[in-house]
Amino acid sequence: MQKFTTILGCAIAIAFLLGLATTLTRSTMIGFLDVLPVYILMGVAIFMMVYEAFFDKSSK
Repeated sequence: MQKFTTILGCAIAIAFLLGLATTLTRSTMIGFLDVLPVYILMGVAIFMMVYEAFFDKSSK
């Protein structure tokens, strides 16, 4: 059950972060290069979240 809730929580958080990042590209006044740092930060945040949830077992 704990593995299921971890996967569900990560999926919801990733969907939220991706939705937040892609909302910025909807505006015609904002170019791709303006949003690129946001995509990089979201990618790093998602990687760190998944790594901590599934692979980093030394802290527990």
